[in-house]
Amino acid sequence: MILDEVPVPVVLAPLAGGPSTPELAAAVCEAGGLGFLAAGYLRPDALGTALDRLAGLTARPYGVNVFVPGAPSDPDRVAPYVDLLAGEADRYGVELGRPRFDDDGWADKLALVEERRVPVVSFTFGCPPAAVVDRLRTAGSEVWVTVTTPEEAAQAVRAGADVLVAQGVEAGGHRASFTDADDATDYGVLALVQLLGRTVDVPVVAAGGLATGAAVAAVLCAGARAAQLGTAFLGCPEAGTAQVHRDALAESTPTALTRAFTGRTARGIRNRFMDRYGARAPRAYPEVHFATAPLRAAGRAAGDPGVVNLWAGQTHALVPSRPAAELVRTLAAEARTAAAGALDRLGRPA
Repeated sequence: MILDEVPVPVVLAPLAGGPSTPELAAAVCEAGGLGFLAAGYLRPDALGTALDRLAGLTARPYGVNVFVPGAPSDPDRVAPYVDLLAGEADRYGVELGRPRFDDDGWADKLALVEERRVPVVSFTFGCPPAAVVDRLRTAGSEVWVTVTTPEEAAQAVRAGADVLVAQGVEAGGHRASFTDADDATDYGVLALVQLLGRTVDVPVVAAGGLATGAAVAAVLCAGARAAQLGTAFLGCPEAGTAQVHRDALAESTPTALTRAFTGRTARGIRNRFMDRYGARAPRAYPEVHFATAPLRAAGRAAGDPGVVNLWAGQTHALVPSRPAAELVRTLAAEARTAAAGALDRLGRPA
């Protein structure tokens, strides 16, 4: 079990869409945590190049996260939303992208991580078929599946998952739900970790709104084997986080869930685009993602946060701006102090 080889129970979330870099993943690994590289949105050849870079920076175990593809959306649901955004495109002097479906290079990426014998391969947006899990385990990889409910956890265990990443609703970025349903049950991370501790017999990694060592200690006490943090690493110099995104993280603006940017529910810092279009966006991923991509890129280039998907967890105001290795060491020290303090309080007479 890779988690037994990791000195610090801190896992870097994949952070697809730009912030994920080999340098960030390697820094976390070298500091004793488990770094992840996001395969999402990368071409297979670009993923191969990133893996080469990562292998040159660390010899420690690492992980790669892969998106499980869904099904194409009805074009009639997408077209009205794209028409609605025409004025935004004119405002920024860009053309909206063509709303299209693709599977994010699913087969090629699976072949690549199998060939490279990546130590940990994790999955988001669904549960890989048992045959895929068997194939990767035969190649020497551990398979982790991100879940948001006990029902998803049970399905992942039946498919053969070695580890479950329990994503609470506090988490930034896309919800990892197998189905992006309007009536989905949203569990907080502590609630979900406790429930899974009673219902599954595989290790659980906790994710969602964890930004401090005290939070790491809390989920470990609740039964998690490690804590996965994403937003906390967005401010690191090794991350590929856009400057407009870094600036927004330092503010106290609250977050909200929205489909406005990609057609899939995700948590980000509230801004003009989210407030204006969130209630009108269809459930259509990745079609909406491709349609809005030029608009979001224009916002990043202009330093205009009003139209950028500022993915962040609920505790983003606590995000530090420090090197990743220093952050890992600080989290570990703070977690030990918090746990010791809790034990001391529990040991006091009633």
